[in-house]
Amino acid sequence: MTFYDDIYPFYPLQRTPFIFNTSLLTVILVFLVLTVGFLLIVPGIRGKSRILWTFRILISLFIGAVIVALNFTSDWAEASLRANTTYKSFSNVMVNAKVGLHVGLYGINITLRGDPVVQFNETIDYNEMFVWTSSIDEEYENALNKGLPNPILYIAEKFTLKSPCGLIYQYRYSGRYASATLWTAFCCWLLANILFSMPVILYAGCMMATTAAFIFFSLASFSTIYNLPQCTFTIGTESFETNFSASFWLALATGLLCALIGIVVIILDGLLPEKMREVFSVGMDSDDDDVYSEKGYLNAGFLEGVSLDGVIVKGTSKEPQQISTLTKF
Repeated sequence: MTFYDDIYPFYPLQRTPFIFNTSLLTVILVFLVLTVGFLLIVPGIRGKSRILWTFRILISLFIGAVIVALNFTSDWAEASLRANTTYKSFSNVMVNAKVGLHVGLYGINITLRGDPVVQFNETIDYNEMFVWTSSIDEEYENALNKGLPNPILYIAEKFTLKSPCGLIYQYRYSGRYASATLWTAFCCWLLANILFSMPVILYAGCMMATTAAFIFFSLASFSTIYNLPQCTFTIGTESFETNFSASFWLALATGLLCALIGIVVIILDGLLPEKMREVFSVGMDSDDDDVYSEKGYLNAGFLEGVSLDGVIVKGTSKEPQQISTLTKF
């Protein structure tokens, strides 16, 4: 054991356990920059629209950030237990530790943390990532070569292609379809924001409702992991099964929020279309649209002395004036 400078169990280099998903960190930073950028614009907005605009932008950015981030989180389903279990192969040494399984759309995280962390002059604190994009069997072989602790190897083996549990097929394909529908929901969210900036509020509300529908489709897809009998994980004398976790419930809450926004926008656009245009700061110049029609020239009254087929209009629509017929130009 001292051949590798007392690094235990068989690591030729110091362990660097998985701590945080860099893709998730990138998503968070991008949306934080967008949020700060939009907040810098707020002081330049006048009147009541400042509060409405700020609230609308923050809610929209929150929805978009959640939809993208959920693709990279690793806690759609999870389970954990505390057990007295063997620590390494070919040894009867027992340790007290907390074992955790965290399932995401692209892979799983297996954690092992000692209780206490330091036992037998060793730091027991592991967080290992196994992703679906590469061969899970190869990753399992690498874990064997690195000499990972027994509890981690035991759980990882359940997700190999040769395992009788068949968990890899349930979790990998359900995660892929859930991720695909989430990206579709993100595209719908982008279209909804574009339509909200145009005088087509009704269609924007429909796209928000569509965004909610695809989020619900992703939840339904991930839930298919429970359609088949679950494989029970046994560590020592304790056993556990995975249950829905934070990301799943966050996706559900975001879907309900999108559905609520979509339904409310559709209803209010039918009842109070002018108020909705004012709230979303679109169609503010709609009173000028009629000027470009023949009826608008007579009713709007912005111009005086305009010739329409030989008719000269004087004054405004609010104060009807004399209309004199002249020879056409």
